[in-house]
Amino acid sequence: MVFTVYTIEMARARMRELQDLADRSRAHQPVPASERAPRKRAKKR
Repeated sequence: MVFTVYTIEMARARMRELQDLADRSRAHQPVPASERAPRKRAKKR
């Protein structure tokens, strides 16, 4: 059996890719800051 080691770094890289993609697709239809939902961030401990 082969176990793929999925590290937090890999997850972070994937999330960054998705964020870049989202930013690019949003670029040609800008939303006013007042309408944009605030980004939620995980609490730092």
